[in-house]
Amino acid sequence: METLTVIKAGTGVLTRASDGTLDGASLVRLVTAIAGLVESGHRCLLVSSGAVGAGVSAFGLGGYPSDLTTKQACAAVGQARLMHTYGSLFQNFNLAVAQVLLTAADLQTPERRQYVSDTLHRLLAEPNIVPIINENDSVAVEELRVGDNDMLSSQVAALLGAKTLVLLTSVDGLLSPETNELVEDVPDVNAVLGFAKDERGRFSIGGMASKLQAVKNSVDAGITVHIAHGRKPERLAAILAGEKGVSTRFAANAQ
Repeated sequence: METLTVIKAGTGVLTRASDGTLDGASLVRLVTAIAGLVESGHRCLLVSSGAVGAGVSAFGLGGYPSDLTTKQACAAVGQARLMHTYGSLFQNFNLAVAQVLLTAADLQTPERRQYVSDTLHRLLAEPNIVPIINENDSVAVEELRVGDNDMLSSQVAALLGAKTLVLLTSVDGLLSPETNELVEDVPDVNAVLGFAKDERGRFSIGGMASKLQAVKNSVDAGITVHIAHGRKPERLAAILAGEKGVSTRFAANAQ
């Protein structure tokens, strides 16, 4: 199998900030970029947020639900909407999608972890299938949660031995608190943990602090990580080609 890249797209990338509904134009750009990577020989796995946000409008809510039951119900509606959209868009590039919903126990219990690994490796062996992973928000209560999809993507990347993890967010990457300019390379993630402003949108869960913790786990596992702008997914090819100025790159620690 070709070298694997795990791409994580956050809720802020996939839904409209105004009402949390799916942003069709943003999804078209993301799918087009991933399809281009697959066409050029990359194996890609997508960890996609957006299920709860995508389901919010069906319940007439003005923001992210605070109670667990409504949150899980929104996820049940939204996950179906999300996968229907992905399936239709990837079909335009003759690519099929596979849905894999996970809880923490699926990655922590050795037997179940092996089943997940086997299934994902089998899917990735097929060049025309793009696996799409999300946390199983409809059933995952606190003790079953991975945490958020930044952490989920980090754990999946480590499980599959991915070379690269790209965390797509609503900014160009990690910004310096002094200059507000993009930090292009970070040789030691511990040195920038204090840079994070843990800002979240109404329909999202994680923030930059969460991303940096996921980055730390990944680089410690020998995975190179990029934080990049999810509204500009056409940069993905340049990121994987090693171009500067299009992301913040965190170097993998030697194994």
